[in-house]
Amino acid sequence: MTARTPGPLRIAFVHSFYASGQPSGENEAVLDQVGALRAAGHEVTLVAAHTDEEAARSRWYPLRAAATVAGAGGPSPLARLRALDPQVVHVHNLFPNLTRSWVRSWPGPLVATLHNYRPLCAGATLYRDGAVCTACPDGDRWAGLRHGCYRESRVATAPLAWANRGGPGADPLLRRADQLVVLSELSRRTYLRAGLAAERLALVPNFVDEAPGGHPAGEGDRWLFAGRLSAEKGILELLRRWPEDEPLDVVGDGELLAAAQAAAPASVRFLGRLDRTELRRGLGARRGLVFASRCYENAPLALLEALAAGLPVLAFAGSAVAESVHRHGTGAVVGWDEPLAPALAAASARFPALRAHCREVFDRHYTARAWVHAVESVYRAARAARAAAP
Repeated sequence: MTARTPGPLRIAFVHSFYASGQPSGENEAVLDQVGALRAAGHEVTLVAAHTDEEAARSRWYPLRAAATVAGAGGPSPLARLRALDPQVVHVHNLFPNLTRSWVRSWPGPLVATLHNYRPLCAGATLYRDGAVCTACPDGDRWAGLRHGCYRESRVATAPLAWANRGGPGADPLLRRADQLVVLSELSRRTYLRAGLAAERLALVPNFVDEAPGGHPAGEGDRWLFAGRLSAEKGILELLRRWPEDEPLDVVGDGELLAAAQAAAPASVRFLGRLDRTELRRGLGARRGLVFASRCYENAPLALLEALAAGLPVLAFAGSAVAESVHRHGTGAVVGWDEPLAPALAAASARFPALRAHCREVFDRHYTARAWVHAVESVYRAARAARAAAP
């Protein structure tokens, strides 16, 4: 077993927080990680930019943010980092409020977490028109611009397409980082295929806190979908195939809410957006979590919350979640071309016996303790790489 880092570290997290108008698992994960490292004895400072605050300061914010994303300068955390003098800088997100150019001037160990696929894809999801799309990382650098992959707008996509025009090898952050954290095996393979070096990629999944109340009891009678109601999450395809006699609760909100309500059979209830506490409170009383994403995904917190509550997962093939379910045996995987009713019936019969195993998998892989141990190893590797650099 790898030894723990000797003594506490001074760590600076750099993160641009997304707007609060739509919930962000990435924002939540960053705050959870700050708390976990502090609880482990490390000194952590969060160097942050907040989209809500930046947008409120000026009506010209969209233009300024576009220029920053395109690489034409913009706010930098460099002065703050120099004042803090951390032993490790851990970058989580710079989009859209912080420039990337500052990383070339930072002399110390630098770690970056690849929470999504934005360095490869203007839309950050590698998804377009109902299916996975890898046109841009495969070499067609302007495909995202042609299709308006960010917010369905070529104008909005243009700064991102320009920033990514040279591919991941030209990305300042990806080139400079001593270690790059990926959240799933699928993400690791994707970034390897895009040309990143294997020795700089470290697989460290997200984590969530212990489920309230410890191990949950018995099986509930309703399935659960929890996520943003958007195209890449597969909500419309799921509801159009959902059997009339299977009860399903949909938790979440988004631009496809009206379309989802129109497509849903009478057995589906829409519960709206719930905060994490509300969502977790009822997880143990569900039949299973249904994960229908049409995109690759990474390590969504909904999956980890389900495992923490001992709730098995029915995942549709093609996502990192489906790979995780298959690898750890925490549910079932169904193909998009398979009949859904028999898959639900088989899962209903099998899932009650999987509940204790789901919780065991969570305890082994997805606790704060496991994450801290893994990320400390990443920090050691980054410091060693920086010490050996010319």
